[in-house]
Amino acid sequence: MYIQVSTMKNIMNFRKGLLIVFGMAACFVSQAQFDPSFTQYMFNEAIINPGYAGSRECLSGTMLYRQQWVGLDGAPTTLTGSVHSPLMNGKIGAGINFVNEQIGVSQRTAVSANGAYRLGLKNATLSFGLQLGLVSLSENLSQLNLQNDQQFMISSGKRTAPNLGFGMYYSTKNWYGGLSIPRMIYNRIDVANGSTEVQNSFNVGYFHYFLTGGGVVNVNNLIKIRPNAMLKVVQGAPAQLDVNANVLFNDFIWTGLGYRTGDAVNVMVGAFINKQLRIGYSYDYTLSMLQDYNTGSHEIMIGYDLNFSKDKMVSPRYF
Repeated sequence: MYIQVSTMKNIMNFRKGLLIVFGMAACFVSQAQFDPSFTQYMFNEAIINPGYAGSRECLSGTMLYRQQWVGLDGAPTTLTGSVHSPLMNGKIGAGINFVNEQIGVSQRTAVSANGAYRLGLKNATLSFGLQLGLVSLSENLSQLNLQNDQQFMISSGKRTAPNLGFGMYYSTKNWYGGLSIPRMIYNRIDVANGSTEVQNSFNVGYFHYFLTGGGVVNVNNLIKIRPNAMLKVVQGAPAQLDVNANVLFNDFIWTGLGYRTGDAVNVMVGAFINKQLRIGYSYDYTLSMLQDYNTGSHEIMIGYDLNFSKDKMVSPRYF
């Protein structure tokens, strides 16, 4: 009897957790809240800002894997990758992005191409970028095993939707700033109406605005401080601010702390293995109401800059 009761409690807790995550996934997938959050966003801005393409002045690639809210059934896991490079003597930037995200019974895979026109200013560069892409959406609601509700027996299968994004990026040797809208087309699967077709529309009310900024401050010959900030704004939700600061020692190893309003505090560590290869790790400690249901979030980053000119990149690039 004890085993049966315990098993039933475990099943109920599993369903409760999965339903919580599915409720969040419904907000993210069905309501086009597509933009995942990353702690190490400063190393992967090409994902959120097409104007960033070519800004590292070499062929640059970054991969990032995030496992969010570990211990919570159906919690988000995200894998992203980006490759970009300057072209035509640096006047153009071009790149490709990849995102795969699983949230509960919902999955999203996106592939996009970034293009940026880069203006050379006095000791600075200003670029304007566009992003064109396709998003594959799927929701397998039958995995929830809610047989008494017909709406939860519908699976959408894989559906493809378009995406359009825009961004501006300004950078100097020591600091940068960016403004972007990575998703301008509203995609929705409305299973409540018994349909699994994707509805696409250009809806300014669902735009996600990303404002980023940061830089590097030389303390002395051995120590540099790298502050970064990102503000995310969307209609109908509180603005979210992500701030952090890393301390870089001897252009080799860094460590830092960060805070995301209403969500988490985090710690980051990483290293430049050489002038081309960089790796990083971050851990988020949850501050929201999900704190009692998970053990935090983990994120791994790896990046590589392939330089074809021996005259450039005499030191690692910081952003």
